[in-house]
Amino acid sequence: MQFVGVKKNFGFGCMRLPMRLGRVDGAQFCEMADLFLESGFNYFDTAHGYLGGKSETAIRDCVVARHPRESFTLTDKLTENFFQREEDIRPFFEKQLKQCGVEYFDFYLMHAQNAGNYPKYVRCRAYETALALKEEGKIRHFGISFHDTAETLDRILTDYPQIEVVQIQFNYADYENAGVQSRKCYEVCVKHNKPVIVMEPVKGGTLVNLPPLADAEFRKLNSGMSNASYAIRFAAGFENVFMVLSGMSTLAQMRENVTYMRNFVPLNEEEQRAVANVRAILSGEELIPCTACRYCVDGCPKKISIPDLFSCMNQKKRYKDWNSNVYYDNYTQGGRGKASDCIACGRCEKACPQHLEIRKLLKQVARQFER
Repeated sequence: MQFVGVKKNFGFGCMRLPMRLGRVDGAQFCEMADLFLESGFNYFDTAHGYLGGKSETAIRDCVVARHPRESFTLTDKLTENFFQREEDIRPFFEKQLKQCGVEYFDFYLMHAQNAGNYPKYVRCRAYETALALKEEGKIRHFGISFHDTAETLDRILTDYPQIEVVQIQFNYADYENAGVQSRKCYEVCVKHNKPVIVMEPVKGGTLVNLPPLADAEFRKLNSGMSNASYAIRFAAGFENVFMVLSGMSTLAQMRENVTYMRNFVPLNEEEQRAVANVRAILSGEELIPCTACRYCVDGCPKKISIPDLFSCMNQKKRYKDWNSNVYYDNYTQGGRGKASDCIACGRCEKACPQHLEIRKLLKQVARQFER
């Protein structure tokens, strides 16, 4: 399927924008957006919950207000936290249009679909409302973003064949992961003839900051390319993938990524072997597979900075040094809770796209750092 107006195969994921003093660094984001567009790319991805609503307004100020509407493609999403009944959806959608400063979205996705929240979307006729908005010209293309099993994805695509595109978590580390099921979900999309948008190609930065043994596998290639480039090119090399998103937060990251994606070349056999070796090394580490999306943080009544504490735990396992203890202390000050402050309400687990047993993991973190 070809989408008119969508350029190239590389998208700007706007969940991890450059920040300064709690606000989006508008000057840097403008530079990044300009370079992105000048390099022949035009796909921007956001959601109302990204950066506490700041992502949408940053796109309005740095992209929409500065570039012709036809020069960029904009994707937004309907997230379950922002509606409770069918009547809530249209007002929320109109709010998103206003936040972004546009009259239509090129793509509109049902956000983070899984077996737990899908019945709510069905009950509230969210899919039907989005399809009606498409008929009215306020949405150009309708799709879903997805975090669950291939079986659940197959069910949704069977129920709603009108879905035009599917956004899935897809990277070489999760390719055979039994929880994420990247490969199996990709194959379901192929079965239903749905183009794939890839999110988390570098797994929240995990595949950039590799442990020394894994990093050495890529250095052996002596190509001068970064760890991120191998991860992004791995995802972009699949036939049914039409867009790979990268959540870039610095101008340097943007410059590097557009360089190799402008004239994209899939991984060769030697690079594929290196990726397989890195995957094997990572699978033996038994780290917490958190991507730092931070969906778990917003609703935490104890204000626990869960992804940061998990990062400390992973660094402790990987390097066995004292630095992680210092960072743990930093992340549990200023009104932010410790791992032991968890009251086991379960809100974080309901919000987690990775389906992590966060309450159980926080107990492990507390035992490690609060002895």
